[in-house]
Amino acid sequence: MIGAVSGILVETYPDGALVDVAGVGYRVHSPVSVVSRLPSPGRKLRLYTHLHVREDALTLYGFTTAEERDLFEILIGVNGIGPKGGLAVLSVYAPDALRRAILGEDVDALTLIPGVGKKTASRMILELKEKIGAGDAIPALAGTTAVVREALGEVRAALLQLGYSTTEAREAIERVAAAKAETNGNGAATVEALLKSALKELGQR
Repeated sequence: MIGAVSGILVETYPDGALVDVAGVGYRVHSPVSVVSRLPSPGRKLRLYTHLHVREDALTLYGFTTAEERDLFEILIGVNGIGPKGGLAVLSVYAPDALRRAILGEDVDALTLIPGVGKKTASRMILELKEKIGAGDAIPALAGTTAVVREALGEVRAALLQLGYSTTEAREAIERVAAAKAETNGNGAATVEALLKSALKELGQR
């Protein structure tokens, strides 16, 4: 499985880019929102990728953040939404905006996505509400202050940038938050200290 590619951007297309990785050109398909954020040709870049395997094709999909990649993988698991549908969703909505639409059960907002009707929108809400809602939740446990929860949010973002999945990041944060609550908030609550604790939790798995 190709989880990421790092190389030189050769050129961009409306639906992706060509990336030179050690002399090999990888054609990567991406949402419009990702293409618009790519650097100029000739610059270095790193894309988090999903390799979609079919009998007649191997297709690589690329994203600028691990969160976008993880959300894409969740989306293509919904009945009626394939890779093209996943790209369409992420071309219209950033992860946070999509999460708000799903959690708010906003069918009308979801039908703004090309190819998504009310039936598909309702299915998306039904199948994604728990998965997407849990992905970003920062535990509001007794004993964890707003400052700690804000720091945990930054830790989550750092873990995603390091390539951990949303599930791994969430579980590590839950354990760190629980440990913090048990000590009544004593101890360092800096992002660096909490990230160190989260990485330690992930290393013990």
